[in-house]
This record gives sequence, structure tokens and C-alpha cells, in this order.
Amino acid sequence: MADSVYRVTEVIGTSPNSFAEAAKNAIETAAKSVRDLRIAEVLREDVVIEDGAVKAYRVRLGISFKYESSEGE
Repeated sequence: MADSVYRVTEVIGTSPNSFAEAAKNAIETAAKSVRDLRIAEVLREDVVIEDGAVKAYRVRLGISFKYESSEGE
């Protein structure tokens, strides 16, 4: 098995409904421009509060993707 190299970058997803939907939004958006996503780790969850009520859910994810090999693995 050849060695692999991965990059981890942070993205933040938001949703008015739930943390799960916020994470899904972040992953689906990132997948449109980054190929070969592998893992998403929840780094932080928080909520936006307005007038004493939860306005939005936010999830910060560390997503990893594999660098492509120039050797045609």
C-alpha cells in the first residue's frame, strides 16, 4: 500500500433547524469544490441567539481530503 497524504481544513455550516443539518450543509457545499473528502470531525457547535431565541445552529468541522498522487496510484 502506498503512502497517502491528507489535508485538513475547517469549514463552518449553518442551519436554522439543527446541528446535523448545519454539518450536512457544510459537507455538501465543500464537496462541490473539493474532491475525495474522507472524514469530517466536529470541532465546535454553537448557536446564534436573537431576542432570547435560537436563530441558527452552527457547526465547525475539520474536513480531510486526500492529495492526488502524480504516480497514478
